[in-house]
Amino acid sequence: MIRFNKIVSFKILMLLLLCSNIFFSQTNEELKEWALRDAKITSEATLKMDFETVFKHTYPSILTIMGGKEKAMNLVKATFTSMKEQGFVFEKADILSVSDVVFENNEYRCYIEGYNQMKMNGMRIKSESYLLGIYSNDKKIWYFLEAKKLKDKALLDKVLPNFKTNLKIPDDVMTTEQL
Repeated sequence: MIRFNKIVSFKILMLLLLCSNIFFSQTNEELKEWALRDAKITSEATLKMDFETVFKHTYPSILTIMGGKEKAMNLVKATFTSMKEQGFVFEKADILSVSDVVFENNEYRCYIEGYNQMKMNGMRIKSESYLLGIYSNDKKIWYFLEAKKLKDKALLDKVLPNFKTNLKIPDDVMTTEQL
């Protein structure tokens, strides 16, 4: 009788482990799809200069560092207006892929590969760049920040104090060509 109970208990335990792995896989895939969706929304908003949407998906401490949403909005609008007056044109902003989603330090994270193409002063600039994505369980959206900023230790400490990750985020690649 004892052996039978151990076997049944073991089978129940295995079933629970299998179910939890299936649940996590589904959740992980859903989170990856949501990261892709939110990154595409943010990318399209950048092209349309819809900064309200861009800021909705900007990691909150970045807006705080910029002096709040209103100051950040004014700064970004002024910067884009000035660049436009100098002939800057955003030709493309595409999201290419999303890494696997990892759970670290009580949050879901991933990185997003993007491709941007711009034109300015007779030059075409092509950029493959990466965003760090951090999921907000409260708001059910992904927040993003430029992954290359993680290499600036002083800025990193302000934006994400004590940040550590096992994600291997590739370096950005930029090329230019004369038009």
